[in-house]
Amino acid sequence: MADDATTVWTEVQGRVLVVHIEREHKRNAIDPPITEGIGAALDQLDDDPELWAGVITGTPTVFSAGTDLRAGMSSTDRGGQYGIIRRHRLTPLIAAVEGPAFGGGMEIVLACDLVVASTTARFGLPEVQRSLVPICAGVFRSVRALPQNVAHELLLTGDPIDAERAERLGFVSRVTAPGQALAEAVALAERICRNGPVAVRETMRILDGLRVDSDAHGWQLTGVAEAVIVSSADTVEGVNAFFDRREPRWTGR
Repeated sequence: MADDATTVWTEVQGRVLVVHIEREHKRNAIDPPITEGIGAALDQLDDDPELWAGVITGTPTVFSAGTDLRAGMSSTDRGGQYGIIRRHRLTPLIAAVEGPAFGGGMEIVLACDLVVASTTARFGLPEVQRSLVPICAGVFRSVRALPQNVAHELLLTGDPIDAERAERLGFVSRVTAPGQALAEAVALAERICRNGPVAVRETMRILDGLRVDSDAHGWQLTGVAEAVIVSSADTVEGVNAFFDRREPRWTGR
């Protein structure tokens, strides 16, 4: 159960582990405690042979607005950024999305195997609006998960798409009424659990291997872009403008 200090909590429903991100007063922005919580929960999902599928979700109004810029990026040894981005999983994981999944929140969704979203959900990678780039696989995984031109639209404008469009494009598996994404995601996880667990695990092993091969070059290119961004004056301006709640004044440097 959750308490006032909890940012990530879990519950087991049959053979399904449900992971809740709960920091709604900060729009579920990801700080080190959330990263540690996600990492610990997914370690449990990976290590417990009685768990055959997982669901990760936010709160009723927001999945996650991304990295807490004041706290900075955080990682775990097994999961990488946010405890999930570089994780090699053999257990299926479904994202259940209500409200915005922006920036790092979208990158968490992209790290999952299936996506269930309510009609309130929105998906976006707004980093360019602050002179940043997605450094947690958002660039190359969005191009893989969405039609190329749509991924380009998200990455170059920073503007989001809604759940209905995401479903039409094949990114979202199922769209629900508001407040029903978690229940539908658990039902989908339970459907997976009715299959042979060894076959599911070995299918996941193949899928994970394909992702590793596809991701390697993407990580290399992302590292090059990150090195440019961290030394950019526009990046400092973009972050300062965010905290000052004003429009940034770009210089192109």
